[in-house]
Amino acid sequence: MIGRDLYMEKIRIFVDKPVVKVITGMRRSGKSVILKLLREEFLKNKVPQENILYLDFESMGTTLFDNPKELYSYIIKKINRKKKRLYIMLDEIQQIQGWEKAIASLRIDINCDIYITGSNSGLLSADIAAALAGRYVQIKIHTLSFAEHLDFTAAMGEDQGKDRNRQFADFLRCGGLPGVHEMNINTSAVYPYLLDIYNSVLLKDVISRYRIRDIDLLERTIRFLMLNVGNILSAKRISDFLKSQNRRLSVETIYNYLEALESAFLVHKVIRWNIRGKRVLETLEKYYFEDFGVRNAILGYSEDSISGLLENVVYLELRRRGYEVYIGQGVNYEIDFIAVLRDETAYFQVAYLLASRETIEREFSPLLSIKDNFPKYVLSLDEINFSRQGIVHLNIRDWLLNVKRP
Repeated sequence: MIGRDLYMEKIRIFVDKPVVKVITGMRRSGKSVILKLLREEFLKNKVPQENILYLDFESMGTTLFDNPKELYSYIIKKINRKKKRLYIMLDEIQQIQGWEKAIASLRIDINCDIYITGSNSGLLSADIAAALAGRYVQIKIHTLSFAEHLDFTAAMGEDQGKDRNRQFADFLRCGGLPGVHEMNINTSAVYPYLLDIYNSVLLKDVISRYRIRDIDLLERTIRFLMLNVGNILSAKRISDFLKSQNRRLSVETIYNYLEALESAFLVHKVIRWNIRGKRVLETLEKYYFEDFGVRNAILGYSEDSISGLLENVVYLELRRRGYEVYIGQGVNYEIDFIAVLRDETAYFQVAYLLASRETIEREFSPLLSIKDNFPKYVLSLDEINFSRQGIVHLNIRDWLLNVKRP
C-alpha cells in the first residue's frame, strides 16, 4: 500500500482521543486503504492484533448484521478479557441502518477507540450527530492530489520517460482515483475502470439511496454538469436545457438531484460571495467533480475543456489544504475562487495560458479591483512569470507542488 501522509497526519492527532473518527469521501477514493494503513501503524506500535477489530460492511462476511443491536453484541463478544483498549475500524458503516446507536453505546460501555468510514454525507445527518452528542470528528478524504499522483506513478513504475508536464497531462486526463494506477495509467483499461466506479456510485449512493426513478433524466443532468464545469449554473438553466431535449424536470426535482450528487461526494457545489456586501449570494453557483477522470471517461478528454478542468484541479487542491472556497462576485467582475481558512483569505484566478494582452488583462483586472491586503494569485500553465502590481503569477504545476519560482 502506498502511504497518504496528508490524511494520516490528520488522523494521528485524534488517535486515542475520546471522539469517533468519521472518515468520509467518494467511493474508491481511498478510505479503506487509510484504515488499513492505520491498522499497520497500530501493529508497529505494539498494539496486539487481537485488540484491533476491522469490519468491511461491503463484504459478504458482514451481512449477518441486520441492525445496530447485532453489531453491538458482536463487538462486545470480541473484547479482550484483560480489558485492554480495543481499536474498532468499521468500513462503509452506512450499510447498517441505525449504526450510530451501536457506536454511541460502545463509546460508553467499553474501553475503545473508534474509526468509521462512509461514502455518503448523510453519514453525519442531524439525527446521527445528535446520537453521537458532538463526540466525533470528520476527516474528509479526497482523490489524489498532483503530488500524490507523482508518488503513485513512481511507485508503480508509470513515470518512465515522462517529464513533469507529461505527468500532469496524465493527471488531467485520468483524474485522481487511486485505482487508475492499478489499471496502469498508460493503458486503455483506465476509462472502463472509471466508468465502472461511476456506475457504482450512481447506483449505490444516489439512485438506491434516494429512490430516483427516472435514471435517464438524472444522467442527463450529470452530463450537463460535466459539460459546464467552471460555468455559473442554476437549476432553472438545467431545466431549460432538458426542455430543449424534449425532456421535462421541475426545478425542485433538479435541486433534489444535485443534493443527492453532492451527498455521494460525486460533485461539489461552490456558492457565490458578494465581495462588496460581504455576504453569500443565494442563487447561481458552480459545480466541480470530485474526480475529473470520471468526467473524461464519459465525455472524452479534449483541450477544449482544459480551462474548466484546471479550475476543478485548483478547487480540489484548495479543499485539500483546508480552505472553504467561494466564487467572488464583484460589481462588474468575477473572481474564480476566494479561499478562506480562519482569519486567512486568498484570491485566485485560473487560466489555461496567458497568451495575449487581452487575456492577461481579463485575469489580472478583477484582482486589481480588490483593495484589501490579502494575497492574490493568477495560476496558469505558462512558464513565464507575469506577476505585477502585487499580484503573484504562478505555474499551476508549481503551485500544486508548492514550488516557488522567482
